[in-house]
Order: sequence, then structure tokens, then C-alpha cells
Amino acid sequence: MIKDNPLILIKKNQSDFFKNGNTLDIKTRIRLLKALKQSVKAHESDITLALKKDLGKPTAEIWLAEIYIVLDELNTVIKNLQFWAKPRRVKGKWLNTPSKDWIVPEPYGVTLHIAPWNYPFQLALNPLIGAVAAGNIVVLKPSEHAPQTAAVIEKIISKVFPKEWVAVVQGGPETAESLLQFRWDYIFFTGGIRVGKLVAKSAAEHLTPTTLELGGKNPCIVDHTANTKVSARRIAWGKFMNCGQICMSPDYLLVHKSKYGELVAALKSEIVRMYGDDPKTSEDYARLVHEKHAAAMVNLLQRQDILHGGENDVRSRYVAPTLVAVNSLDNAIMQDEIFGPILPILTYEDETDIDRIVRHYDKPLSFYVFSERKKWANKLMKKHHYGGGMINDVIVYFTNQRLPFGGVGNSGVGSYHGKYSFDTFTHLKSYVDRPTWFDPIQRYAPYGNTFPILKKILRFLS
Repeated sequence: MIKDNPLILIKKNQSDFFKNGNTLDIKTRIRLLKALKQSVKAHESDITLALKKDLGKPTAEIWLAEIYIVLDELNTVIKNLQFWAKPRRVKGKWLNTPSKDWIVPEPYGVTLHIAPWNYPFQLALNPLIGAVAAGNIVVLKPSEHAPQTAAVIEKIISKVFPKEWVAVVQGGPETAESLLQFRWDYIFFTGGIRVGKLVAKSAAEHLTPTTLELGGKNPCIVDHTANTKVSARRIAWGKFMNCGQICMSPDYLLVHKSKYGELVAALKSEIVRMYGDDPKTSEDYARLVHEKHAAAMVNLLQRQDILHGGENDVRSRYVAPTLVAVNSLDNAIMQDEIFGPILPILTYEDETDIDRIVRHYDKPLSFYVFSERKKWANKLMKKHHYGGGMINDVIVYFTNQRLPFGGVGNSGVGSYHGKYSFDTFTHLKSYVDRPTWFDPIQRYAPYGNTFPILKKILRFLS
């Protein structure tokens, strides 16, 4: 590594800052988190403008899915941090009697956060909140694909935290690669599976613990009893919000054969209701992050059976909300997570078809079932493996901070949100405090005739 690399100085200063115990005071953490809350509020207009420039997001989606989520997380953490961080006394074991046994939450140390571009504000700030709450140091690399938002994030952070506590490092893939060469105490990454594997490989070199928030092909099953109108509305909203660039959005629909025509018609109607006859002119329809991603979406639509939409303009990063009929898992559109405004629709006849198709893919981040048969729907939710899911809705399970959010297998490692964020960035240290006034000689060699007596006692107590 180059000696004059500024990252080396940042890392050294932060390591020294942590070793000196500067992050351990709970009141200081709470004070800084309150200051962060005020800074976010003060920069709402800057955040909104940046997200409009970067992703063309509607104002309502920006506030609800970016700003409000961060403020809600801050409120929860500020309210509960004093309790979460308190050392806990636990009951001791007979062999240690008398003793005082403790569990002490402590920070890992200097952490690296690599944020994505699809929700570049919320997904940068929320993990940072958990890390700071737990007493960690943070190096945050925002996404280079949302440069306006990255600049606002740096402005907000620099007004609240000393760089020794939280440093924002701007740059592209080469910067991320340089950062991953360091030894970190924890790495938090949100993004795609391919890069997630590279992060995990780099972390393994130093046995660094990681949280990987990835994605996958999220199934959305609609049975013959589902409420067609409500199902179509919720699915269309969840799929086409942020132009489909949501790791939790339905990646494909699996619809009962008898429901297919009715649901497709309802989905078309809802798309028009939400975005008009020409979504390109709608103020409520976002854009893809860059031309390369738009071109990839257009390429996926080649030689497809398009039921609705398909219009596109790569230069303006526009692809219309699109429904595609699919009859084979070999279809190119069914190979990887789409992460765009294209919704493939397949049919099934029975539960065996559902199991075969869902299990064809790795464990998804999200799993959705629309049905009025509660018992059947709950059976599916319990049978299949996924990060999080819903019955008769999509995505909004993400907003409940009492639920851990995270993937499993290829869709991610670890979880966060609310208390789970604090837990993610916390090492639970244990210790036992024993007095010297009681020290039975039977515990020490030579054991002689005392061991059989001790063995009988322990067997009786176990």
C-alpha cells in the first residue's frame, strides 16, 4: 500500500481515538445521535434535491423511504440506548459459587461501511446509527453512483462527528478495494451478491466479522383466493417504487393458473392509475441509476412476451413499468435478480409447482404470499427459507424495527434495525467476579478421594 495514502492516516487516527476510550461514554453517544437527528432535519431540502438529481425519486418516496426511516431509527435508538448498553447481571453456576456474573456490551472498534446506490441516504445512515450507538468508529463509503447524495451525507456527518469518530470517504470501486485491504474490526456491506462475495473474501483474510445485506429473486405467490384488486395495487406499488431498484421488491410473480388473466388486467389498471398512460411524464415515477443499468434492462426485454409497458429511453435512464409473461425458468429474465421495473409472471397449478420453482433459486431476501387462506399461507411462510416476508403485502415489514432485517444464504449474512442494529455492532463480553474468602481445597490437585464426591454432587445438580 502506498505510504502517502490518506486512508492510512484516517485509519490510524481512528484506531488511536478508539483505543483511548473516546467512544465509551453513553451520554456522549446519545448527544451525537441527537445532533445527527437535528442535522438530518436541517438538511431535508438538500437530501430531497440530491435524491431527485441522482435517481429522479418522487418527493413522497424520498421522505417516507429515506428521511423518515432514518429519523425513526434515530428516535428508537436515542430512546432505548441507555438500557441496551447497560451491563447485565446473570445467575452464576454452582462451580463458581459464590460469584457475580456479568455480560457487558462493548463495541467492536473501527468499522467499515460500504453503502449502495438504490437508497443511498437511508442505507448509509441507518447502519451508521447502530454502529455509533454501540460505541464503534465508522468509515463510511457512500455510493459513487449517487454522487449528489454522497456529498450531502458528507456535509451532514462532518457537522456532527469528528473525523476520528466518523469519516466519510468518497470514491469508486478502486477506493472500496483500497479500504478492504485494511484490517477492520467489523465490515457492513449493502449491495449485490457478486461484490458481497468479494467483501466476504477480503474480510476472511483478517477473520473480520461481517454483515452482508444482499438480495435475490424474491418470489411473490398469488393463489386463487387472493383479493385481486388489493393484491394488484400492493404488488404494483412494491415492484415499481424507485423504478424497481429495491432489494425487497417482488422479483417474479407466481400466480395460480385460474387467477392469471384477472390479476394481469388488475396490474395493468393499477400501473395506469399510479403513473398515468405515459409513466415517463409522471412525477411519481423514478429513474434507473445510470444508462448502463437502463441498457441492461432493455436488453432483458429482448424477445420477451411483453404484456404491458416495455417503452424505454436509455439516455434518460427510463424504462416503463413492464409486465412480462414467462413460461420457463430457462428464460434469461429468470436467471438473476432483476433490480428494475420488469415483473415476470409465471403460473402454477398446485403447491408442488410452487415448491419446485421457489427452491430452484437460492434462499431469497423476501418471500410474499397473497391469499385469503390464512392456514395455507402460514404453512408456506413456515416451509420456505428467506430473510423476511409478508402475507398479503410487500416490503413494509422493513419498517418494523422490532423485526430483524437481513438475508440468509446468498441473500445475506446478519441482520439489523433498532435493537438488532445495536446487537450487530456489539460484542457481548462476559466476566465472573469471585471473592477470595471461599476457596474449597477439593477443586485442586491432588484430587485423591475428593473427586468421586464432587462428581456425585455435580451429577445430582445437573
